[in-house]
Amino acid sequence: MTAPPTLRGVMVSLKRQLAKTVERLTGALIVHPAEIHQLPERLCLRQMFDRFGVDAVFDVGANEGQYATQLRRDVGFKGAIISFEPIPEVAERLRASAEADPLWFVAPLALDREGGPATFNVMTASTFSSLNRPTADQPEIYEGQNTVARQIQVMRSTVAAELPKWREQLGFSRPFLKMDTQGSDLAVVEGAGDAIQSFVGLQSELAVRHLYEGTRGFAEVLDVYANLGFRLSALVPCSRGHFPDLMEIDCIMYRADAA
Repeated sequence: MTAPPTLRGVMVSLKRQLAKTVERLTGALIVHPAEIHQLPERLCLRQMFDRFGVDAVFDVGANEGQYATQLRRDVGFKGAIISFEPIPEVAERLRASAEADPLWFVAPLALDREGGPATFNVMTASTFSSLNRPTADQPEIYEGQNTVARQIQVMRSTVAAELPKWREQLGFSRPFLKMDTQGSDLAVVEGAGDAIQSFVGLQSELAVRHLYEGTRGFAEVLDVYANLGFRLSALVPCSRGHFPDLMEIDCIMYRADAA
């Protein structure tokens, strides 16, 4: 049973509707101060999805659905979203969020270089959870957050295995790959094999400061994506930031032959 909306939830919804009305009438953008860092991402994705006719999104490392919610609310995307999230209790909350959206699907899987069971590190702050172990020299700003609280067994799959199943079920033809896997984005792309050429674009989190063991630097990862035929469209913040240090940044890329 779906819980009734709270008064706060109703007020937030009314404010959002009012803001959208004002934006439509004036051409201005209304952004909450806490979301200003997300504006470059939203504007780029609006153009990207429109220009390349994106009709489905693979949301890998979905956590509680923050990205899917942004696509619906701020980007205006109306196509299929397949969210992959391996932590059982987080996947359940994700399903509750997706329940009222007939084109939002949840798969309780971790996508990786290969399929099969694996040990998954659930961190104190769930957004840091990863197949990878955190490095010993975590920044002070992440103290007590990116530490292993417990380990669970999860099932892994690959983009190569998942893409044909979902494409057959939903009938999309121009998917977009979004990854936020805390150190495993490159493994996800490598697990796609030739299927990566089916994606018209991708968004990936790049490490400026290494937070997980065995990960590669942002320049090397960008080179790998470029060698697969993707061109850089934008580098955008993936968090509010931790001035004066830059820890991570997202790249948004398009496949050259999809243009």
